[in-house]
Amino acid sequence: MLVLLRQEKLLLLAIAAAAVAYAAGARLTASGATTAIVSTVLLVAAIICASQRVAFHAEQLAHRLGDPYGTMVLTLSAVLVEVVVLGIVMSHDPSPTLVRDTIYAAVMLDINGILGLAALMGGLKHGEQAYNDDSGRVYTVMILTAMAISMIVPEFVPRDRWHLYSGFTIVVMIMLYAVFLRMQTGPHSYFFSYSYPDKRRRPATPSTGDPTTLSSVGLLVAGVVVIGALAEVMAKSLNVSLEHVDVPPALPALVVALISASPEILTALRAALANRMQSVVNIALGASLSTVILTVPLMEALALYTGQPFDMAMTPIQTMMVLVTLIVTAINVNDGQTNAIEGMTHFALFATFLMLCVLGL
Repeated sequence: MLVLLRQEKLLLLAIAAAAVAYAAGARLTASGATTAIVSTVLLVAAIICASQRVAFHAEQLAHRLGDPYGTMVLTLSAVLVEVVVLGIVMSHDPSPTLVRDTIYAAVMLDINGILGLAALMGGLKHGEQAYNDDSGRVYTVMILTAMAISMIVPEFVPRDRWHLYSGFTIVVMIMLYAVFLRMQTGPHSYFFSYSYPDKRRRPATPSTGDPTTLSSVGLLVAGVVVIGALAEVMAKSLNVSLEHVDVPPALPALVVALISASPEILTALRAALANRMQSVVNIALGASLSTVILTVPLMEALALYTGQPFDMAMTPIQTMMVLVTLIVTAINVNDGQTNAIEGMTHFALFATFLMLCVLGL
């Protein structure tokens, strides 16, 4: 029991933060801008702590399942966290562009941030890092197709027919994901795995402190519940903070994307430094695809239910950044090896994305 408590100190910290936040109640938002801002920062940190444990237990399940199922568990857990936080934030601030900006920020963060930084650091340490190029090509074409259907074409759909196209988008995204899932777990599962013949590792011996499968599932669910509770309070304090501070409009979307991607960043960097680039590709590109192909139908279904459409069409500069990112990705993942130069190209695009956010573009 003591071992479990030590292992779950981050989750316990998040639970304690939730207890304090709910005990404080309206005082977090009624005591001035400074209190609201500090509360928002601390609550975001607590959510990230909980999401780290969600990712840890998803990773434990992933190790037991192996690729490609393991990566699927990792990416789905990240998307679940993102959808929970996004849905709660939107319930307090029904911005019509929040879904679009969050998905856009998540793709930039996953591909240019995570993949770029991992390839850069891994390349500086190991030189060229090999992976299965089939996975990179499949992910890239799926992301491009999903984003074009859900976030580029809506610019040309008449406003009075948005509900028809929303229903069509839901059906197409579900079909795309069903085919992709069949391919990822069926006859083409080898696309998403890579054999490292030069890595002779001794079989892992289970530690007495390792959580069981059942406890990992239970703690993963508990982590998501805690994240939802914290996000409910954070959404209120964030709205009050934004009323008193002049910040870029994209900040709420960037916060949601960062919360969902923070565990993946550490997992991908560890994999890159261990010279396991296949895991990095699966995590970064798989998270981007899952964000688009799963978040879009859920949010579109919510829009149809409430009768309030979201503005899903990307701005011209967002469209340009996505297209450049996917073109660079398609070129870089075409040969089955990454290096520091390729990593730097993605990281430069990520820096550009951040600069555009600061400029309010």
